[in-house]
Amino acid sequence: MQPLESYRDRFPILEHTTYLINHSLGAMPVGAEEGLLRYAREWRERGVRAWAEGWWETSTAVGDQLGRIVGAAPGTMAMHQNVAVAQAIVLSCFEFEPPRSRIVYGEGEFPSVRYLYQAQRRRGADVEIVADEAAVLEAIDERTLLVPISHVLFKTGEIQDVKAIVQRAHEAGALIVLDAYQSAGSVPLDVTSLGVDFAVGGSVKWLCGGPGAGWLYIRPDLAERLEPTFTGWQAHARPFAFEPEQDYAEGAARFLTGTPNVPALYAATAADGTAGRAARGGRLRGAEPARPRAPGRHGRRPDSRGRGRLPRARRARDHLRFPAGRRHPPWPTLLQHGRRAPLRGYSDSRDHRHPRLRTPSRRGRELDD
Repeated sequence: MQPLESYRDRFPILEHTTYLINHSLGAMPVGAEEGLLRYAREWRERGVRAWAEGWWETSTAVGDQLGRIVGAAPGTMAMHQNVAVAQAIVLSCFEFEPPRSRIVYGEGEFPSVRYLYQAQRRRGADVEIVADEAAVLEAIDERTLLVPISHVLFKTGEIQDVKAIVQRAHEAGALIVLDAYQSAGSVPLDVTSLGVDFAVGGSVKWLCGGPGAGWLYIRPDLAERLEPTFTGWQAHARPFAFEPEQDYAEGAARFLTGTPNVPALYAATAADGTAGRAARGGRLRGAEPARPRAPGRHGRRPDSRGRGRLPRARRARDHLRFPAGRRHPPWPTLLQHGRRAPLRGYSDSRDHRHPRLRTPSRRGRELDD
């Protein structure tokens, strides 16, 4: 593996900012900017011809590219607007009729996932929300249809035992929908070897591809027999024939909807999944990660909100936030440049306990100046 320092030149923002918030919005790599410029140039110079020269295939082509990072075989993964859309497409494939009408998931799932699955009660689903991973394993039974789980929990950064949950779900005849948004590009992931039925994620975080590039993986045998009702003309086997009835395409393409978000997908091609894994492998030299002691699991500081806002409140020059024990590659230079002392000051100080720093601000925004 390359040393962490070798990744710095890929991210222009690191020239003037210590960027520790990749778990929220990944730093823009040079390749993403180049992709957006390439899209603009093709639109300007080729016009409508660009559709036939590559634009139309971006949903599946970029899906294949990112699929290599998460262990998805070619043709099993395609791009969508975001995870909510991808999961809604999966849900549209099923009817919630007894005896198999249950959805089981843990309370640590991301809000979009929770809202979407709770809404399925209107369609007859029996939605059971349990406390944690152990409770999920216990709750799965022969009435369970779907088990949406996160590879990494967004609040705590804890890595869940996906293999164990997959095994239990399949024993009961249930299907797994894996949310890998918090892990893809940072934590080793192979959706094929894990045996998950569906997996969703996106490029906003560790894949550093920006917003608007979600993805959906479908287990190959399922892809050939499921028929999503949330569909569109891009999912047709012959879209430009403009036929009046749907005739689904093969593979992941049958789960597509309408016109692809081409500029976002051009930016997403910058992802190679190495920067986040390098940060994970290198760890924090000279720092103590806040994570569970169990091997392979992560954690967070319960007071991280106040600690994250403290540098801004003090008008610090660099933008710092302490997330769920995960960091971006610039740590070596951070330490080399003697910034250790200010960081230690933030950590040791009790200023982060001030109510203004610990209280969530409106719409999730950081402390105002």
